Amino acid sequence: MQAFTTLNGLVVPMDRANVDTDAIIPKQFLKSIKRTGYGPFLFDEWRYEDVGQPEMDCTNRPVRKDFVLNQARYQGAQVMLARENFGCGSSREHAPWAILDYGVSCVIAPSFADIFYNNCFKTGILPIVLSGDEMNILFSETQAQEGYQLHVDLAAQTLTSPKGQVFSFEVDDFRKHCLLNGLDDIALTLEHAEAICDYEKKRNKEAAWLF
Repeated sequence: MQAFTTLNGLVVPMDRANVDTDAIIPKQFLKSIKRTGYGPFLFDEWRYEDVGQPEMDCTNRPVRKDFVLNQARYQGAQVMLARENFGCGSSREHAPWAILDYGVSCVIAPSFADIFYNNCFKTGILPIVLSGDEMNILFSETQAQEGYQLHVDLAAQTLTSPKGQVFSFEVDDFRKHCLLNGLDDIALTLEHAEAICDYEKKRNKEAAWLF
């Protein structure tokens, strides 16, 4: 997992509440367990006029021009603004995989569905919770100013707007440590690789019939 430390990112406003994981990445794309390749299908039903299928070439698919991800000013966005209860619905890990594969590594909202929130940290995405009033400020400024960027500093736990306004956010110490160091569950386990190997060797001698 890639570490998250700081980010200067173009912001895209997803101005909808209760965005569920089936909208983020529809069910037909769940056949694969790879973490990559989902970016072109992020918000597939909202983004395109036809129905997407796995491994489909999206280059010439008809797009919905009014959908925010299809607007030229938001191409290359790395930060996403969202409304209440973002990531609700089923617990599919593919939802944060698709967001990260698209290029967004920070999602800011007043609230997240619990499982989606947890999966973001395990994927390398920083989910940030701000108040409704703070979100309204960010939505308003993003929509008013083309090329609007935020500076995200995980160590300091701050967001800084182009005007210099600073927004502070909370994050669990352990999750913060994992993101700063690029540690997913596998990497955390491998930190104890030597101890695990020693235990396996010991068990092999003590209970050889198990091996």
